[in-house]
Amino acid sequence: MRIRPRLPASALFLSLALFLVLVFYIVPLLLTLWASFTPIRDWDLHALRSYVGAENYRRLFHLIRFDPDVSTVVKTTIVFVSGTLAVNVIGGFLLALAAFLLEERVSLGFRLLWLLPRMTPVAVFGLLWYYFFYPQGTLNAILEKLGLMSHPVNWGQDYLPWGPWGIIIFVNGLVGVSYGMIIFYSAFKSIPLEIYRAALVDGASLKDLVLHIMLPLTRWHLIFVTVWQLLSLLTTYAHLFVLVEWGVVEKWHGMTWALYVFETAFSQSVSDQALASAAAAILVAVGVGLGLLTLRLMGFERELGAVRGDLG
Repeated sequence: MRIRPRLPASALFLSLALFLVLVFYIVPLLLTLWASFTPIRDWDLHALRSYVGAENYRRLFHLIRFDPDVSTVVKTTIVFVSGTLAVNVIGGFLLALAAFLLEERVSLGFRLLWLLPRMTPVAVFGLLWYYFFYPQGTLNAILEKLGLMSHPVNWGQDYLPWGPWGIIIFVNGLVGVSYGMIIFYSAFKSIPLEIYRAALVDGASLKDLVLHIMLPLTRWHLIFVTVWQLLSLLTTYAHLFVLVEWGVVEKWHGMTWALYVFETAFSQSVSDQALASAAAAILVAVGVGLGLLTLRLMGFERELGAVRGDLG
């Protein structure tokens, strides 16, 4: 009688995760890649049977070179991702530090306050900033009351490019900064109190604690938050869509590459799924490349090779 070898428990636990990755990521990615080599438009699925080679990629790069609107989308994406990433990582670290230094009851309320933008529905959050930045909105009213301006201005439409760029970074930074705050706060709390106390007894200042204890001991968290937020921002478009759709910001200076993919595929005036698929494929390639580059620059491999603890 032959006894069938039993699968290890790890394989059983991983099988569901691998299945979900296959169904919801790998298969859609392969379909997107295939669609980028077809002439599909207006959701004509019969066009998926045709093959046009790299024509959609040639069209896309032609638009980037010669269409000022599409080239603006590229610039907006670079500014948005880099600016919001800095806000989310540095801001998240500083907020976590503030929450760590506060008394626990005050710290809890402080953290909940910063979680509100993330918990607020996209439409509600977008409506809030619509009324804030609109020419007859809250910001202009405050500035007029203070005597800092004589007439209302449209911050997201008139002051190109930094007006709309500043608004989209500000709004999305408020949403994303809480993620880094939670990760870094939990990292600070995981450091044994004896290390903090010993450093304080030796006369360490807050600056010394941050530079020589908190940053070195939370390096893994810093790498994770940076890479996670980078990849997340590359594919973010929900809040941007609301800001652009409602006219809070000028269209092309408020549109990132991810939103351009969405608009190209689903807009009734364009509905070019082939071009959108090519743009999405490039976005995936850029995301993978930037993710690996960030891991390398932040010393991910060196951290993996470091000896942790006493194995003797």
